[in-house]
Amino acid sequence: MEINAVELWEQYQTPILGFAFKSLGALIVLVIGLRVASWLAGLVRKQSLKHASIDDTLGNFFASMVQWAISAAVFIAALQVFGVQATSLVAILGALTLAIGLSLQGALGNIASGVMIMLFRPYRLGDFINTAGVSGTVKDINLFQTVLATPDNVKIMVPNAQAIDGAITNYSGFDTRRVDITLSIDYNDNMDQAIAIIRRIIEADSRVLSLPDKPFVKVVELNASSVDIATRSWVNRPDYWDVKFELTKKIKEAFDENGITIPYPHTTIEQKKVK
Repeated sequence: MEINAVELWEQYQTPILGFAFKSLGALIVLVIGLRVASWLAGLVRKQSLKHASIDDTLGNFFASMVQWAISAAVFIAALQVFGVQATSLVAILGALTLAIGLSLQGALGNIASGVMIMLFRPYRLGDFINTAGVSGTVKDINLFQTVLATPDNVKIMVPNAQAIDGAITNYSGFDTRRVDITLSIDYNDNMDQAIAIIRRIIEADSRVLSLPDKPFVKVVELNASSVDIATRSWVNRPDYWDVKFELTKKIKEAFDENGITIPYPHTTIEQKKVK
C-alpha cells in the first residue's frame, strides 16, 4: 500500500500547523517573558541602590524573588498557549504539590533559610564570614544559596540551609577588631625593656585606638625555652591586617636593634663511641 504524502498532509495539515503555531507562540512567550524577568530583576536591584534604607543584600534578594516569580508566571503562560487552561493547571499543580514538596525539600528549605537570612541579617553583602566550614566575602545572597569569594578569589556557593544551620563567624560584624600578637624572648633578655619597646611601637601607630581598651602588653607565659609577651590592640576593622603585619615587622626590627633575641628550638646530638 503506497503512502500518499499529499493526502497525509491534507489530512493532518490543520493539527500540524496548529501545533507549530502554538509551539512558536510558546517559544516567543518564553523568550520575551524570561528577558522581561531578567530586566525587571535588574531594575529592582538598581532602584534599591538609590535608596539608603535598602542595602545591597536586601536589594539582591528582592531582585531574585522578582525574577523567579515572573519566570514561573511565564512558564504558566507558555503552557496556556498550548491550550492548557488555568483551571487545569491548578489541578495539575495541586496533584503535584506533594510530590514536588517531597522531592524538593532541600530547595524549599534553602528558600526558607534565605528568608531567615533576610530577616535576621547574620551577614550582608561584602562581609567576610566563615560558614559551613568555608570562609569568604559574601558576593550574593539569592533564594537558594549564598555566594562567597575566598581570599584567592575562588567562587564558593553555599546552600542557604547549610549557611545558617551551624555557627556563623562574621569577621565584619563590628566596626572594630582586636589585634593579638604574641612574641617570645629569651630568658636572658630584659623583659621590661622588651615590653617598653613593644608599647612604644604600638602607641606610635595612629591607627591603634584607645577605646574600648588601651593597648595591652604583658608577660603571659613562661615556656620551656622562652618568655611569652602578649599584645592586644584595638583598631578599626579595615585596618586589622595592615596593623597586624606592620606591628609584627617593626617589633622584630626593634628587637634586633636592641639585642633582644627570639629563641628557636635547638637540637643537640650526642655521639657515643662503642668500645
